[in-house]
Amino acid sequence: MDRAYKYFTHISVLFVAVLLISNVASTKIVEARWFTFDGGTILFPLSYIFGDILTEVYGYRQSRITIWLGFFSALLMSALFVTVGKLPAAADWPNQAAYDAILGATPRIVFASLIAYWCGEFSNSVILAKMKVWTNGRRLWARTIGSTVVGELVDSVLFVTIAFAGVLPSTLIAPLIISNYVFKTAMEILLTPVTYAVVRFLKTREHEDYFDRGTNFNPFLLR
Repeated sequence: MDRAYKYFTHISVLFVAVLLISNVASTKIVEARWFTFDGGTILFPLSYIFGDILTEVYGYRQSRITIWLGFFSALLMSALFVTVGKLPAAADWPNQAAYDAILGATPRIVFASLIAYWCGEFSNSVILAKMKVWTNGRRLWARTIGSTVVGELVDSVLFVTIAFAGVLPSTLIAPLIISNYVFKTAMEILLTPVTYAVVRFLKTREHEDYFDRGTNFNPFLLR
């Protein structure tokens, strides 16, 4: 039987919240100096940090549960937005066009996010878990950054391509992928001290430092 953890649920809830908020914020493309990226990119890197923390402390099996929880939560959100958008608006409610302009675009973005998120998060989690075994738990910074370099690349390429191909000019797609990737990876690197502090806190309080030796990394297993 799995142990009862004090903080696992807290980290999982924050993980899912970041994912859902990022999906909605991704409907706007923003510019910041040399970078062009969707608005969700500002917050989304935190989901990888939470994913790193979950895998590092609790192991891949527990992280896998949270990744699937985020997947189905985003799917439910998308289905609700589509359903509400199709329902007739009240006669005196003038904001249907605004709803369609912002949340009407969300289903495609969420679909893109689901595919990119699923592939990216599982890539990140598997690589981090295996690197922890290879390094015998040393050099946490190498595991978090190394797994993120791969996971964020997979995520950025899939998300931008699926979400914006045919919608944005082709000349904007590559810069958007590069900007997303560089920004997200840089966030992970800059927040490495925070990751260290949280991991140290959780390992001490939870009395857990899981190594995925003999773990079945099939993402479709939920136990």
